[in-house]
Amino acid sequence: MEGLIKGLIDVAIGHDDNRDEEPGPRDREEQSRSTWAQVVSGEEQDEGDRDRPHGLNQNQWNRQEQSHLGNTGGYNVDSEPSRRPHKASHEGYETNNDGGQHGYNQNYSRRKDEEENQDRWETVGKKPPRQQPHKIQMGQWNGYKRPATEQEYSDEAEVGANIEPSGEELSDLSQACNKLWELDLNRLVPGKDYEIDCGGGKKVHQREDLAEASLFTWLSEDIFRRPTFSRFCSLLDNYNPNAGCKEVITSEEKQEQAAFIEEISRTAPIKYLHKYLSRKGIVSESYQEFKRTLSTLWFDLYGRGGTSASSSAFEHVFVGEIKQRGEEEVSGFHNWLQFYLEEAKGRVDYQGYIFPRRRGQTPDSETQLLTIQFEWNGVLKAVSSTLVGVSPEFELALYTLCFYMGGEDNRIELGPYQVNIKCYSFGERIGSVFPMAEC
Repeated sequence: MEGLIKGLIDVAIGHDDNRDEEPGPRDREEQSRSTWAQVVSGEEQDEGDRDRPHGLNQNQWNRQEQSHLGNTGGYNVDSEPSRRPHKASHEGYETNNDGGQHGYNQNYSRRKDEEENQDRWETVGKKPPRQQPHKIQMGQWNGYKRPATEQEYSDEAEVGANIEPSGEELSDLSQACNKLWELDLNRLVPGKDYEIDCGGGKKVHQREDLAEASLFTWLSEDIFRRPTFSRFCSLLDNYNPNAGCKEVITSEEKQEQAAFIEEISRTAPIKYLHKYLSRKGIVSESYQEFKRTLSTLWFDLYGRGGTSASSSAFEHVFVGEIKQRGEEEVSGFHNWLQFYLEEAKGRVDYQGYIFPRRRGQTPDSETQLLTIQFEWNGVLKAVSSTLVGVSPEFELALYTLCFYMGGEDNRIELGPYQVNIKCYSFGERIGSVFPMAEC
């Protein structure tokens, strides 16, 4: 009784000092988001305006990254509640033979912080989790750093005459693209290989979050054992997301690039692409020369926004960049695998789909062409389109074909979808390329 009375007296005179020292969840959220602008940008304006100056304050980026960094124990759920679904912590950045680490930006100090920081990845917000995150098998990725000639690859695709373009396909880009869709034997099946939750729909100008959960409910672990998927994912951490920062590509990362090109060159979509472009006189009939052409087209660095060697077609289209002109904005970022991995790490916050132009075409869990809105590291992408579940080899073949054979607008059919593949050149290189739903 005496202890109870003493406790009541302490409360009454304000001895409970600790209650004012610990910031609440809302305070922590505001602190973690305060360095990032929420921007409004249309897809075509974002992709078409490629040359304007931009940059990302490194102190801001480091603070943002450090606020999210977690331990390197694998893709595990965080036990502390938040407003967004708890996503997985990163498996960890690979270590090169020289002891250097292999992550988003080799010059960032954040990888050292990641090893020392005992906090887990935590997303901003309180969306309920929709799945138990699984540990993504990344052990074999380290082997992709070896020279391409020292690696093991899949067997050549046995497709026979199917990779020979017909006369109709040679004269009709849409038919050729649809043939690539048919040849994508690695494309995932909704409900069998993965599940998505499209959440609520909105117009482009709307900014409220209409997704109650993350876009991906689950994805089969077997997907990351598929050679082209696995090699593609190993490339995603080779880039600095700051569009104004000069990229430094290590010799091991070049080996990863060469190994990825070699792997996809054994698939039907890439073989068909070579047959098609060589018949048109665009590329050499030599398959080895063709593979070098693909590597140059997608991986060679060029200047973007006034900074030399700061970007590439692969980085812009598949990985994404954050550029700044007054306010930060997300540029590129059109690949579903990158979206899944970044969402799993808590860097992406899905905010709903954009209403289709035609009524009655509401997307659902079976839809494989989505127009969506999301934030990446707190920066808004007001509208973005992506092909969900397609293989890396299909997507690269599709965009390469449209770049060489099409124009800025390429209205085609892909299975059940009417699509406009938007292509922007950067001299003789790909500036940007992405799908847009036509209906």
